Amino acid sequence: MPFDPQKPYNDLPLLPPPGELETKAVLKKAISANKALAELKGAGELIPDQTLLIQAIGLQEAKLSSEIENIVTTNDELYRAFADDGQRTNPHTKEVLRYKDALWHGYRSIKFDNRPLTTVLFEELFQIIKETTAGVRRTPGTKLANPMGEIIYTPPEGESVIRDKLANLETFLYAQDDLDPLIKLAIMHYQFEAIHPFTDGNGRTGRILNILYLIESGLLEIPVLYLSQYIINNKNSYYSGLKRITEEHAWESWILYILDAIEQTAQSTRKRILTIRNLMNESIEQVKRELPKVYTKDLLELLFRQPYCKIRFLEEAGIAQRQTASTYLRELERIGLLHGVKAGREYYYINLKLLDILVK
Repeated sequence: MPFDPQKPYNDLPLLPPPGELETKAVLKKAISANKALAELKGAGELIPDQTLLIQAIGLQEAKLSSEIENIVTTNDELYRAFADDGQRTNPHTKEVLRYKDALWHGYRSIKFDNRPLTTVLFEELFQIIKETTAGVRRTPGTKLANPMGEIIYTPPEGESVIRDKLANLETFLYAQDDLDPLIKLAIMHYQFEAIHPFTDGNGRTGRILNILYLIESGLLEIPVLYLSQYIINNKNSYYSGLKRITEEHAWESWILYILDAIEQTAQSTRKRILTIRNLMNESIEQVKRELPKVYTKDLLELLFRQPYCKIRFLEEAGIAQRQTASTYLRELERIGLLHGVKAGREYYYINLKLLDILVK
C-alpha cells in the first residue's frame, strides 16, 4: 500500500530496516565521522572545568533546538534568564531553559544513574520540556503540516501502538549487533520522529536523545555535540530526508546526512572548545599579571561557566563576601575582562569574548 499522509502511519516498519545499511559510501563517511568525534572527545578533556562546556555550550543548543520549533529568544534574554534562575523572563525563554533542564536530567540519568534509554526516560524529557504530567499520546488527531497548511504526515495513533513501536526502538538500540553506533543514531532519530510519541516537543526530545546515545555508547564523555545548528543550516535536506525514508525507504541518503552532520559539528565544536581554552589561558595570565591579589583559579573558572556573572555567584561559590566580590568584578571590568551592564535592578558582568565564541 502506498503511504498516505492523511492516514495514521500505524504501518511504520519496525527496526532494524531491511536491506543493506552499511554501504561503501556510508562506511567511508562513518569512519571520518567517528574520527572527528574522537578528536572532539579529546578536546573536551583539555578544559579543566567540564561544567563550563556542559552549561555554556548546552545553553546554546537549547536556544538553537528550540528555534527549529519557532520558539525564539535572544542571547541576551537567555543568558540573563539563566543567571537569574529563570525569573523575570518571557515564556519562550523559560521554555528554552526547560530544554536545558531536560538535557541535564537526561545526562545525569545516563551518566550517573546508569539508566538506559527507554520510553520512561523519553517521557520524563518531554515532561520537563513542556512542563506537563502527560506522557505518550492517547488521543487521535495529531497531524504534521507544512507552512502552507497541507498535511504531510500523520504519525501512528493509539497508545498501545505507539508504546509497542517505542519498545521496538529500545530493542534495536541495545541489540547485540555489529552496526556502527553512528548509523544506529541516524536510524533512531528517524524512527523516534516518525513515531512522534508526544503531542508536542518531539523534535527537541529527539535531539536530546541523540547526545544521550553518544554518551551511553562511550563516544563522548560530556554533552557537547549538538546537531541543531547543522539542521538549521540544512533544513530542507533534513525534512526531505525524513520524507524520503517514509515514502521510499531511502535510508542511505539519510544516514549520510546525519553522519555529515556529526562530522561537521564535531569539527566546529572542537575548534570552539580550543578557542575557549585559549581565551581562558589568556585571561588567567592577564589577571595574574594585572590583578595578582584578585586572581584565584576558582574565580577564573567561574567567569567561564557562563557569560553573565553576578556578585551573588562569587558569594555562593565561597570566593568572596559581597563587598569584596563587588570589588573583584569592578576590577576585572576595569582591565577589560568583563563588561558591566545594568538591567532593571540587576547588574551583570558579561564575559563578552566568551559570549562571542559561544554565539558564532
